[in-house]
Amino acid sequence: MVVGALPDATPAVVPVAPAVGGAVVTVAGVDAAGTPAHPALAGALAGAGLVVGAARHLAAVPVPPGCATVTLGPVEPALCRLADAVAAGVPAVVLASGDPGFFGIVRRLRAAGLPVRVLPAVSSVAAACARAGLPWEGTAVVSAHGRDLRPALNAARALPAVAVLTAPGAGAAEVGAGLAGWDRRLLVAERLGAPDERLTWTTPAEAATATWADPHVVLSLAPDCDGGMRADNQPAAAPAEGWALPESAYAHRASMITKAEVRALVVARLRPRLGRLVWDVGAGSGSVGIECALLGAAVIAVESDPDAPVRANAARHGVDVRLVTGRAPAALAGLPDPDAVFVGGGGLDVLAAVTDRRPGRVAVTLAALDRVAPAVRLLRAGGYAVEGSQLAAARLTDLPGGSLRLAATNPVFVLTGDLTRETP
Repeated sequence: MVVGALPDATPAVVPVAPAVGGAVVTVAGVDAAGTPAHPALAGALAGAGLVVGAARHLAAVPVPPGCATVTLGPVEPALCRLADAVAAGVPAVVLASGDPGFFGIVRRLRAAGLPVRVLPAVSSVAAACARAGLPWEGTAVVSAHGRDLRPALNAARALPAVAVLTAPGAGAAEVGAGLAGWDRRLLVAERLGAPDERLTWTTPAEAATATWADPHVVLSLAPDCDGGMRADNQPAAAPAEGWALPESAYAHRASMITKAEVRALVVARLRPRLGRLVWDVGAGSGSVGIECALLGAAVIAVESDPDAPVRANAARHGVDVRLVTGRAPAALAGLPDPDAVFVGGGGLDVLAAVTDRRPGRVAVTLAALDRVAPAVRLLRAGGYAVEGSQLAAARLTDLPGGSLRLAATNPVFVLTGDLTRETP
């Protein structure tokens, strides 16, 4: 089972009613890996009264003489024909590439309430990895077919091994362009199973300027990654050690680090997950960005100090955080648009530059009370609904003789701007 696939926006699965007259829709994979068809396909075709598929699929199998066919273009007319066939008790066959239950047409058929049985072939991702001789049990699989490309890109930015199912306009060139600044190598597998099949190892920059034949699959790998499982056997799971880690879990300078109590709230407000891009502006130790990366988000840390320990901390926690060295707001120019931003350093000009990029959520920490009201006004002027709180934690500390006392940490104001709700 592939773990870490992004959720999609297809309709919820509808419970399947019993087929009238025993008729079902047989969904068969035929060619993604160039392997022989499922042995049950010949019998299903022989008894079919309707066969649906792309032109290349219909040409590749022995459709019985006189059997009605529908060549796939728009899916809705084919769904109507299939529903009519099932209602009339006429067996039907749908042909698809590879494993039709893997980001394929099975979901659409079930959502339409059609009874299905599936005869799978090898999926395109399994075929691409097999051609390259790579394991793929730790590879997260995401789709850019009929979807926004950004979540798929952010998965490839965040995780060491990601397979992207592509579509025209959301293929290897676009993936390569979107991975500029991330250290990745790409395997582009074009037209798997066809006579002109081709596998190409390339860099994101080279992929962005090349022309690729459809259909193709892109495998994105971090350096030294072969697609195998992480040590904890979970490619995109929550971190085993949790989050809001103690300051001792990070290298930092002169206690310049977001304290654990504050970090817990900030990370919760940023809502990091696989498919989202988070900026950590004024990153310092990088603790906020690293904990977002531990929860699956792609992360860009922006820090003016070239000697800040962001890279060392990210390596210590086994995550890939892209570090941009420079002073905000100038350093923000040209970065991919974020879904959420943490502003841990800089003035109102940095916050204004962030809101100009329209991330869905912005979290800001402030130590000085006189900066709170101007920041709230700026966020509201940008269309953000604002919530704020002051965190003032006191930690248990040992005293001689076995007694305990409370040691206060510096109070911090946390502001959250939410673009998804109307400003009060």
